[in-house]
Amino acid sequence: MTNIRATVVLSKGKEQSLKRFHPWVFSGAIKKISSEVQEGDLVRVVSNSNEFLGIGHYQIGSIAVRILSFKDVEIDRSFWKQLLGEAVNLRASLGLLDNQSTNVFRLVHGEGDGLPGLIIDFYNGTAVYQAHSVGMYHIRVELADILKELLGDKLIAVYDKSDKTLPFKADIQPENGYLLGTSEPTIVKEYDNQFRVDWVEGQKTGFFVDQRENRRLVREFSENRDVLNMFCYSGGFSFYAMQGNARLVHSVDASAKAIDLTRQNVGLNFPDDARHEAYVADAFEFMRDIKDKYDLIILDPPAFAKHRNALHQALQAYKRLNARAFEQIRPGGIVFTFSCSQVVTKDKFREAVFSGAAISGRKVRILHQLTQPADHPVNIYHPEGEYLKGLVLYVD
Repeated sequence: MTNIRATVVLSKGKEQSLKRFHPWVFSGAIKKISSEVQEGDLVRVVSNSNEFLGIGHYQIGSIAVRILSFKDVEIDRSFWKQLLGEAVNLRASLGLLDNQSTNVFRLVHGEGDGLPGLIIDFYNGTAVYQAHSVGMYHIRVELADILKELLGDKLIAVYDKSDKTLPFKADIQPENGYLLGTSEPTIVKEYDNQFRVDWVEGQKTGFFVDQRENRRLVREFSENRDVLNMFCYSGGFSFYAMQGNARLVHSVDASAKAIDLTRQNVGLNFPDDARHEAYVADAFEFMRDIKDKYDLIILDPPAFAKHRNALHQALQAYKRLNARAFEQIRPGGIVFTFSCSQVVTKDKFREAVFSGAAISGRKVRILHQLTQPADHPVNIYHPEGEYLKGLVLYVD
């Protein structure tokens, strides 16, 4: 039976977003909670007139409840198996489960798969589990077991990497480790390109799987161009550019570990290729004086704004970064520019990029508008799930 700990009663008029199937209940919408509740507990949400609205995980913070079901159902093993099964079936329909050229993808994408607070990335047999809510952390062993049931021999191991993603107010001390089986950091394939992935020591789950299609587009634009890949991390954009017959490719990151990983990955795909060089450097410093040196620049910074309080500062950073690229790039150059901050909307990001273009005084045109790939689906009732924004720009 569902272990409902309490009933959350909303203030009058605050039920409308849930009636539109938005999966978050904000703390400011709550009138009262029927009894003591702990972070991660299952709670029932009702309107001020006691109308049932949903069941979800309670958490401390501005998002107080993440809704799991808008129907009054049992939240049990069969419930979780159905949701995980739907996520698996979607990836199968996308041709990702038995793909000979690509064996790395997102298996579960939070609200986009009806599993708010949960991210699972798949690396050639190893699923890396990241709980972004205490509720999803508490059931990690059960969900790992269900995944094995669903995927069978395709799944070798499940590694929990939730220590950096759980809410900081949560009173738990998570330790990363295997929930099921065991495996070693491995080499994965993306469109037959090879990547060395280390989910234990690497950033996020080990790799930025959300840029797969955008990396492929960089390849199409790279022929006979001199390419600068800023914030390169593991070098993905760099060797897609090399695959696209770029004249030269320079990779830059402030992290020495990232540059080492980039060199390893470039070596896997293009051993002893003199076209590639990598630099440990601050992005703004490196781009201070590169006038007319490059005609394709990729700007894929880490999230400048992880919460709303940092939004203004983040938009200023995007503006300065893009202005610098527009000022420095050769005439006829291409800029790929991205934001992965959920709190930065598509319109706000474009506005910051436009401001950067105006500062540069260059003529800039949009060629493509980019987002995350299909294995990062967006719940139509939760537009915040479209976190990755990108533009491909032509600079006269």
